[in-house]
Amino acid sequence: MSTTLTSKGQVTIPKQIRDALNMVPGCAVDFAVNPNGDVVIHKVGSRTSRKPDRFETARGKADIKWRTEDLMAMLRGEG
Repeated sequence: MSTTLTSKGQVTIPKQIRDALNMVPGCAVDFAVNPNGDVVIHKVGSRTSRKPDRFETARGKADIKWRTEDLMAMLRGEG
């Protein structure tokens, strides 16, 4: 699998590799070159060290079950 180097020296880590290493946006990586000249990438730390975003923190916490029609009526000021 290959990727293209951008003019800024950046590459996208292929999805298959990200999945294999359980990488998520914001996780740190470490690069090394082994004696054969191969580049090796290591995930630094764990997923739990990543600060959850505000949506992850709130997801699944609502105790009110809205019906779409009721929510849209309230947002439109129809009742």
